[in-house]
Amino acid sequence: MEPSHKDAETAAAAAAVAAADRGASSSSGVVVQVREKKGPLRAAIPYMPFPVAVICLFLNTFVPGLGTFVSAFTVLCGARTDLPDRHVCCVFWLNIAAALIQILTAIVMVGWIMSIFWGMDMVILASE
Repeated sequence: MEPSHKDAETAAAAAAVAAADRGASSSSGVVVQVREKKGPLRAAIPYMPFPVAVICLFLNTFVPGLGTFVSAFTVLCGARTDLPDRHVCCVFWLNIAAALIQILTAIVMVGWIMSIFWGMDMVILASE
């Protein structure tokens, strides 16, 4: 009787784990760093105070794009972003563009979902 494809995958996975265990014990330890690459719109999300970020999440949940629109003005008030090499005005307009995308695509639910995730990102950045 020939072994099934699933059994072969399981055996291969077990062999890979065993080889990794042998290699890990004999090597001197390797540090792997994972860094998220952010696009310009995502990197333009400002680091706001936590209460402001929660208000923006609340606004984005019920009126898609409104919290993102409000967060654009926090950039003008000095909130930092992950785009230090860009001028404040450029980052402001990137946030306005994100808010307009959320508003215009909310009709097909894409913008509403994007708006909620954007608000969650604001709260996550505020808690860092």
